[in-house]
Amino acid sequence: MNPGKRREQIQQIIASQGKVEIDELMETLKVSHMTVRRDLAQLEEEEKLIRTHGGAVLPKTLIKETPYVRKETKELFPKRAIAKEAASLIQHGATILVDSGTTTLEIIRLLKEREDLTIITNDIKIASELVEAKPRCIVTGGEIQVDVGALYGDHAQELLRSIHVDLFLLGAHAVHPYAGVSAPTLEKAKMKRLMVQAAEMTWLVCDSSKFDEKSFAHVCQLEELEGVITDVRLPYAERERYHPNMQIAPV
Repeated sequence: MNPGKRREQIQQIIASQGKVEIDELMETLKVSHMTVRRDLAQLEEEEKLIRTHGGAVLPKTLIKETPYVRKETKELFPKRAIAKEAASLIQHGATILVDSGTTTLEIIRLLKEREDLTIITNDIKIASELVEAKPRCIVTGGEIQVDVGALYGDHAQELLRSIHVDLFLLGAHAVHPYAGVSAPTLEKAKMKRLMVQAAEMTWLVCDSSKFDEKSFAHVCQLEELEGVITDVRLPYAERERYHPNMQIAPV
């Protein structure tokens, strides 16, 4: 079976089942594990599926997440502690890319007097915070995700492909020791991947409630990160499972 027909069959299987495991495809198609992984990677690149840990699922359009007003006060003290740790990493004159989210918003609130910084973001709440602040602010543009305030789409992706920054502060919906960082939608995961690619280094900033969780769309593996900043509530025994460079913020 040639690759094109094989990938068509993979799409038919996923369309009928909603998801599929690599082992199942190996048995059905009589091909190697590596061949299946290559086929899934190609189909993901074509946005016909999204790979998961051990398989793949159908892609979805952008779905409604927890509204901003419901999550802005959730885990507030851990987020502020994480923000202090993250702010201390940012060197003089840096150009930083800041992911959408309430944790990253807390970081920005600590940087408002830093006139030496250039901040690029895909979050209208963060951009609004910087309207009367000292850093230079660039917004990706794009379509606004309703009730969340994140920007996404072709326009935002085009800008991200055209820039290179010193540091990316990555937020996360879910973090798993094997599945890595994941997001609730295909569009959001793609934005985050482009941000990782645009940065010299990436730090993950998220509170401990996000760990040992998996979400729909893969963003990156943990080894792609420079380090992780989270709060002290992540059990000590669990920390080494995620990254050798864990910065723990007291709450």
